[in-house]
Amino acid sequence: MYQGDVCVSRTSTVGFNPYFHSESWMEEKMRLKPELVEVAHRVRRVYFFGAGCSSPAGKNQIGRSLSQVFTNAEIQVDHDLTAAAYATYQGAPCLSCILGTGSNACYFDGQEVYEEMPSLAFILGDEGSGSYFGKKLLTAYFYRQLPEDMAADFKESYPELTARTLIDKVYRSERANVFLAGFMRFVVKYRDENIVKNWISEGFDLFLKNQVICYSQAREVPIHFVGSIAKILESELQQSLMKYDLRLGQVIAKPAEPLAEYVLEYLEPQR
Repeated sequence: MYQGDVCVSRTSTVGFNPYFHSESWMEEKMRLKPELVEVAHRVRRVYFFGAGCSSPAGKNQIGRSLSQVFTNAEIQVDHDLTAAAYATYQGAPCLSCILGTGSNACYFDGQEVYEEMPSLAFILGDEGSGSYFGKKLLTAYFYRQLPEDMAADFKESYPELTARTLIDKVYRSERANVFLAGFMRFVVKYRDENIVKNWISEGFDLFLKNQVICYSQAREVPIHFVGSIAKILESELQQSLMKYDLRLGQVIAKPAEPLAEYVLEYLEPQR
């Protein structure tokens, strides 16, 4: 939270997505944060950027839940891709990508955000993301395709996980994408194994083919990334970009600070 251009308070919640979460659930999670509840009535503007907020319905759902907590605030809801574009903007047109729990990409000319391809989320899309690599690991483990020592370590690390509990987690959980991405720590641990190297290379290649090269400007502007996967696997990402003659720009694991700077510099003065 900011007064003028000074940050006076910070907090965090679980991620909110209108496709997976009800308004009451989101309100409940916000009210679990006393530092939010105590000052909510004094907040005059709220900027929210999140997955699932590209449609009017998604924006309205998030906006209604926020308005239940921030009762005196003007609320602006926008897509997480817009946040990625704002956070990486350096005064010139660019491509901005998300590689975190999910994946997506957009072109930002400094005025408008353009999305060439839709995001198909973790079941059909999200190539190169944490949920994508989590699926690769789980499929290989249960199909007995992992190297013996890696499989033994997985079994020891996740002793309660069976095919039945896995199906429950993936097909009945409100946060299945987050569950899948939670296995990235294990994936990264074995990033030098050939099977994992192949997953990473294939995942990034698919992301670039499906979400980046489709932009006519792709080879003319820097390709920026936000998200933990891009940061952790930056060297592998750079290798994939070089295959397609693409130029790596910024890689930011947590875009909250540069996003806030953009809002204060470009959006707040328009108020």
